[in-house]
Amino acid sequence: MLTSVLAGLSILIIGDSHLTTPHYLIETLHMGLVEQGAKVHTLGVCGTNAGDWLKSVPGTCGSAERVGSDKAKLLGRTGPTQPITSLLDAEKPDLLIIVMGDAMAGYDKPVFPKAWAWQQIGSLTKAIGKTQTSCVWVGPAWGTEGGKYKKSFARVEQMSAFLSANVAPCDYIDSLKFSKPGEWATTDGQHFTASGYQSWGKAITKAITASPVVKALEKK
Repeated sequence: MLTSVLAGLSILIIGDSHLTTPHYLIETLHMGLVEQGAKVHTLGVCGTNAGDWLKSVPGTCGSAERVGSDKAKLLGRTGPTQPITSLLDAEKPDLLIIVMGDAMAGYDKPVFPKAWAWQQIGSLTKAIGKTQTSCVWVGPAWGTEGGKYKKSFARVEQMSAFLSANVAPCDYIDSLKFSKPGEWATTDGQHFTASGYQSWGKAITKAITASPVVKALEKK
């Protein structure tokens, strides 16, 4: 039997609303990595931007945490972020995974907030880089157009391209490659039904096992 490249690795996952509800990625991605033999800790805070993870910022629409095979714990509507440097110092994970992008895309704004997004992303990646922690950033998936958040295919494509160019030293995983626009059903344009999160979680897990950063860890 082949041993997974993730077996024995400690992984910390942080991110936005896609990690805050039991059948979201806090189930499908988290358990997908656990089943590969990794030791996984997930912390999601709804509505957060990259810069919010430099300090403790109260959430606005829910937060959740999960450790290993334990059930996800809902931490309340205003459960806060934790400073990334403190998290990394306390846990010293082999790999950090960031799931973030939708909340920074400004779907309801006529123009993508480029300068603000650059500052947000750069401040977080700089802090991570100083710790020399191996890192993967998972960008947003297509979703469906419209809905509560006014998501659009053009803007999510723009957000993904921007992340790809700006998240170094993290590797970038482009979730737009995993499906066609509108292929996965959503409840509000941005959040998927259970089947969509199953597909997305499996695709991310597969991409992480093949990522250059994980292959580099394997050689250590």
